[in-house]
Amino acid sequence: MKMIDLNCDMGEAYGSYPMPNDEKLMDYISSANIACGFHAGDPAVMQKTVALAIKKGVAIGAHPGLPDLQGFGRREMKITANEAYQLTLYQIGALNAFVNAAGGKLHHVKPHGALYNMAAKDPVLAKAIVQAVYDFDPNLILYALAGSKMIVEAEKNGLATASEVFADRSYQDDGLLTPRSADNAIVANKEDAVNQVLGFSLKQEVKSVNGNRIAVRAETVCLHGDGVQAVAFAKLIAERLKNEGIVIKAPAI
Repeated sequence: MKMIDLNCDMGEAYGSYPMPNDEKLMDYISSANIACGFHAGDPAVMQKTVALAIKKGVAIGAHPGLPDLQGFGRREMKITANEAYQLTLYQIGALNAFVNAAGGKLHHVKPHGALYNMAAKDPVLAKAIVQAVYDFDPNLILYALAGSKMIVEAEKNGLATASEVFADRSYQDDGLLTPRSADNAIVANKEDAVNQVLGFSLKQEVKSVNGNRIAVRAETVCLHGDGVQAVAFAKLIAERLKNEGIVIKAPAI
């Protein structure tokens, strides 16, 4: 039986209620990465999003980012390894407080935005983030880009991982994501994106921007929840996966 996890970044809002799509998206995903206040989110949104995930039976993950609200955590910052460790540990703890209070259990950690991309290439930052997750709870799962330095460092440390792929991002011949600055970074056609997810799930491969089939370890698929058609897209992917006999399920701890 083939299984795949569908994850989505959530709680990336401010005020008394989560992002508009969050509740509906949770009907189709198996993992939620909840913002911890540095790049987005606040205590009110964290509390409500955690409660929503528990109600929907969705695995809860901490989504720590760089301290950059204005740039939504997508701008690179020069930080030391210890700073990466500190900000990761701090944010996991913040979200976990709400998870514990709601009677839930933290399942995973997935870094956000620039922090995620920096650590995917930098083994020093990757090691610091891995250590923060491990020190908080060695039973947590680290969600990280397939083939990245974070996956390598986590495996060295004995931390469980989920190799992440993206439904709507294009890939280069080396198996890495096309930079967002490139015109072809996004897979805009919905059917192409669905087929890409099926390729990940059924064959553990992806077609590069140059038309080559690249082997990729795909254990969790990221769906972006901030688009106008995000809910419809998530529903379509979930339906197509189920039609192929693929079970949508979060990785077991």
